[in-house]
Amino acid sequence: MSRAFVFPGQGAQTIGMGKALAEAYPAAMAVFDEVDEALGEKLSTLIWEGDQDALTLTENAQPALMATSLAALRALEAEGVGMEAASYVAGHSLGEYSALAASGALSITDTARLLRIRGKAMQQAVPVGQGAMAAILGLDLATVAAVANEAAAGDVCTAANDNDPAQVVVSGTKAAVERAVEIAKGKGAKRAILLPVSAPFHCALMAPAAEVMADALAAVDILAPEVPLVANVRAEAVTDPEEIRTLLVEQVTHAVRWRESVLWMAGQGVDEIWEIGAGKALVGMVRRIDRSVAIRNVGSPADVAAAVASV
Repeated sequence: MSRAFVFPGQGAQTIGMGKALAEAYPAAMAVFDEVDEALGEKLSTLIWEGDQDALTLTENAQPALMATSLAALRALEAEGVGMEAASYVAGHSLGEYSALAASGALSITDTARLLRIRGKAMQQAVPVGQGAMAAILGLDLATVAAVANEAAAGDVCTAANDNDPAQVVVSGTKAAVERAVEIAKGKGAKRAILLPVSAPFHCALMAPAAEVMADALAAVDILAPEVPLVANVRAEAVTDPEEIRTLLVEQVTHAVRWRESVLWMAGQGVDEIWEIGAGKALVGMVRRIDRSVAIRNVGSPADVAAAVASV
């Protein structure tokens, strides 16, 4: 059995996530305490008792999702299943930072601070209302890339997330993305819907945020991960700290190659994937990418118990 641990991205956040883990496992609570201290505020209070709209703000959602993922991992470790159970780690967008913290390449403190900076920088790169993202369902990557190219018409519009064989997300200026939605429908998309996001992630409009992250990442220590990271930008494993640093900067403006990443891991013999943290979005994607890969979500004490029993 070859296993990968994968970590969710933005959109999975819910009020109350990780609370049961923190109450059941002191090591999980310690993660939330460390993130609170790193940020100089009680993010844990917002996560467990706050307002969903406030939690969904990019600068809050990103460190909050990382904290929840690392809390789930610490719960697994407390039950005797740690990183030695994984052959690879990967994460969807911000989840790549969670994966790096999980594998020891980044400290939790540095990861929380980087994600707060990243969230703010991505939000500030494009004024609210000027950018958009849309999910195109039922068309493959090549078709959606052609749709985006046609829709751009002098603006920015690119395929930003290649999530699975039936879901590709486009990102760019609002007008261009709206054009892409209509063009995609004309080409037979099952659905083409604007997403409730506050900025157009993973496209050229994020260049100002990439510059901010280049400076922020230059100031932190990155170690070789305990297990290889399957990087969003490359869709293959990397272990060199300086290469990881470069790819984290590129990731801000480049597409998330999730479908290819899962297929690459399967090609290396991975036959089981655990989604560590909030939600089950990646479980659904993996199921649509390769049904031969066994999947489970680990986000609650019951999930931890079931995962440990399966090893």
